[in-house]
Amino acid sequence: MGAISNQIKCSSSAVKGLILSLSLLPATASASFIPLTDFGANPGSLTASYLEPKEANENLVVLLHGCEQNGETLAEQSGLASLAKSHQFSLLIPQQSYDNNIKKCFNWFSPQDTNLDSGEMLSIKNMILAAKKELDASQVYLLGLSAGGAMSSAILVNYPELVDAGAIVAGLPFPCANNLTTAISCMRKGPLQPASELVSQVRKVQPTQQSWPRLTVWTGDSDPVVNPINAERLAYQWAGLKQLQDQPTSSQAKGVQTTQWRDSNNEVAVELITITGLEHGIAVNPAVSHGGTSAPFLLTSPVSSAIEIVKFWNI
Repeated sequence: MGAISNQIKCSSSAVKGLILSLSLLPATASASFIPLTDFGANPGSLTASYLEPKEANENLVVLLHGCEQNGETLAEQSGLASLAKSHQFSLLIPQQSYDNNIKKCFNWFSPQDTNLDSGEMLSIKNMILAAKKELDASQVYLLGLSAGGAMSSAILVNYPELVDAGAIVAGLPFPCANNLTTAISCMRKGPLQPASELVSQVRKVQPTQQSWPRLTVWTGDSDPVVNPINAERLAYQWAGLKQLQDQPTSSQAKGVQTTQWRDSNNEVAVELITITGLEHGIAVNPAVSHGGTSAPFLLTSPVSSAIEIVKFWNI
């Protein structure tokens, strides 16, 4: 969510490149979130917090924020924190810092942060493993917005056995970019590769992987920051990875188009949600309970992304 900016990794390396610049949301932390410490190796120098309902069940949702955002605030404003308390699932919030990136974006386009067991990728993996142990969770669900959505794509590819199902909102497929130039191109025009090539590239990373998480992909058809073709290409990539042979079915209601791929058990394995007129952000519906609050890049819509994603995950 936001404008294109150069990102600088504050280390011995020089310019790190562009990222999705998201809304400047309040950085105030909620008292209900608890810092997660002692989660192991942290080469990405990230921090994290978690929300544990009073009667937490086995489900853990991981939320990756966008640029310039505070993850806890995003959880509150999107309705996800309210849903966690209502549905009794726990929330884990990895948090990027300005020390790592001048726009506080996850470095989704940097190989040193998206390769298997390196940089921010390893930090987030270790956070998830530690939170599962701390919260006695057995099921993990991953939601990423914008730059966090692009990072979520990388996590799903690198650690498919760690995540039961995912949701990517206004994000991009992985691998899509490995430097500033390709990141700008991918955001503006979509991936250079067709979905079949994106599948092939993932299989090079995970040559023996047979099972892939279920995925719901969200985009606005008027997104001026991340071309909606990224969402379409991502959905088709995932359908290819899951070897879903049948053609998808599509339906439309209240300006929301839903395209779904079903598996051999006739269950929805991949879906693409496209909202007419929606720009860059996550959809909220303040008129309904747990529907979220309108704010910059939390965009009023006939549906709430958080509510529908939780329904898709069936948690």
